[in-house]
Amino acid sequence: MPLEFIYNTDYTLTDEKLHSAWIKSAIFSENYDLGNIVFAFFNDEEVKKLNKKFLNKDYYTDVISFNETNDKIISGNIAISVDRVKENSKKFKCTFQDEMRRVMIHGLLHFMGYNDQNNEASAKMKKKENEKIKMFHVER
Repeated sequence: MPLEFIYNTDYTLTDEKLHSAWIKSAIFSENYDLGNIVFAFFNDEEVKKLNKKFLNKDYYTDVISFNETNDKIISGNIAISVDRVKENSKKFKCTFQDEMRRVMIHGLLHFMGYNDQNNEASAKMKKKENEKIKMFHVER
């Protein structure tokens, strides 16, 4: 399956079909093609374990991208902490759903070469996040 959602918590997306169409539109808008992408939703502890195991970082994070993109075919796994998304939505004073979409698109943008390793790159990535989030509302 090219685009898959796996739930390891009690959380589920409200409309997988709508989210799938949005993700595909975001990919195509950057002149990439869809390979195989998995969005996996976890609790804080599970994402922290992944962070330590694969990135040697012993702390909580909202999203980890495991990039398997080959040329212009976007593929990989995106692990999302539902707990962090909830916390971040409160911190940033936005809805849970808006923060979830931001985290989903953030993970996906890493597959397209965007990063947040410094202030300049982070600002560029944030601009792209906002651009792609607006596409979700257009798709409705």
